[in-house]
Amino acid sequence: MTEIQRCEIRPGRVVEWTLHPSSVEAAMSLPDDSRPPAYVQESHVRTARSVRQDGLFVPTWLGTAFDIPGKVDLDVLHVALQTWTLRHETLRSGFRWTGDDMRRFTLGADDVMLQRQDVGDFPDTATLTQYLQDRFDVVANALVWPNFLFAAVVRDDCTSVHMAFDHSNVDAYSIQRIPSELHDLYSAGLEGRSVDATPVASYVDFSAAERTEADRIDDTHAIVSRWREFIARCDGKLPNFPVDLGLDPEGPLPVQKFMHEMLADDTEAAAFEAYCRPYGGSLVGILATIALIVHEIGGQQVYRTVVPFHTRAKSQWSDSVGWYVGGAPIEIPVAQAPDFDSALAMVRAALRENRQMSRIPIARMLRLLGSDFRPTSPDLYSIVSFADARVIPGSELWQDQKAYGLIRVSYGDQVCMWTTRLHEGLQFASRYPDTDVAHRNMLLCVERLRERIVAVAREHSAVRV
Repeated sequence: MTEIQRCEIRPGRVVEWTLHPSSVEAAMSLPDDSRPPAYVQESHVRTARSVRQDGLFVPTWLGTAFDIPGKVDLDVLHVALQTWTLRHETLRSGFRWTGDDMRRFTLGADDVMLQRQDVGDFPDTATLTQYLQDRFDVVANALVWPNFLFAAVVRDDCTSVHMAFDHSNVDAYSIQRIPSELHDLYSAGLEGRSVDATPVASYVDFSAAERTEADRIDDTHAIVSRWREFIARCDGKLPNFPVDLGLDPEGPLPVQKFMHEMLADDTEAAAFEAYCRPYGGSLVGILATIALIVHEIGGQQVYRTVVPFHTRAKSQWSDSVGWYVGGAPIEIPVAQAPDFDSALAMVRAALRENRQMSRIPIARMLRLLGSDFRPTSPDLYSIVSFADARVIPGSELWQDQKAYGLIRVSYGDQVCMWTTRLHEGLQFASRYPDTDVAHRNMLLCVERLRERIVAVAREHSAVRV
């Protein structure tokens, strides 16, 4: 996971794909789709609109980049991209406003066509990188539709594919699956093999089902009460990362900075995982370590954060592209932890108690609380995320394919952290406010995180020997 400036972009000829104008025109006359937006989609789009009304354009797209070796056949790649797009209904579904209500519309599969455009040669890496970022900012945008764009940087020896989507349509798991799926479709096209083009389970259907379920609860529900108490203990707000970030409460939304580090190699990551496994694994270990670190740096008696969990509870959603993520609040009384094992036990207990809270979309919960959380930032709260990407099909080839998950870093006053277990080790990525204070404290946090993970790994390996 990285930003576009760090994904090894090289000069070449740019070719782009987006929905054909005839497909866009057909969508404009469609009736409303009775299936409503997911709560997370509605919250995302409303936030984008609110921030734009405050005079700031904040791109929030996600994407992927990967290489196809050899001289590419653009016609075959075109078919592969169109076949993949047709598999995922959310990409042909958008939203429009009726007063202050968001209404969904969905284009029929038979009306979906991609348009290919040859943009031209880009002999300079910096110019090409800026072009791609600017194009993705404009097209893969929460307030427009269609809101995705595919681009290929074509060369004689290999072609780099870059794909960007507004966050309302994808999560990290969605984009991590793309390189393998596109490689398979492209290879099948080259070899003349037929592929299964049957659409996978639809995120649009999931959104409707999840919303129906969430709308059954009211403000007397136990989970709503627990969120209310959590927010009250956060001084009436959702939590940010509890170290000094050098923020001006009266100042404008700050520009963000990106941090990308390897915390541990494969051997060290495996040993750390093994040590933490009795308590629940690497996620528990990372949260426990961060809790201890923020206590050391900022003197926090209790560490509070929101932990993302996927909502693909049924196997039918496993191949589906969409934003299948909920959040659970946790509180770790870290001042009472005399050692790492004690912190691990606290995190395990907090996750066991609160993980079920991620089943109710946070936007629904805030609505039930009646709180006016008018968003002034693209992130409502700070997160600490962990994902084991080794289970993703084709992940063992990501190094050779120069495959990356892309995240847009623009503006925001929150700290968002993602830790990812790769075949090569444990990776850390974060975006945070670009202030001198935040930069110093984030560097300190990451260095201590690395030191503790490696120390636990080495201690465990020594004991095992």
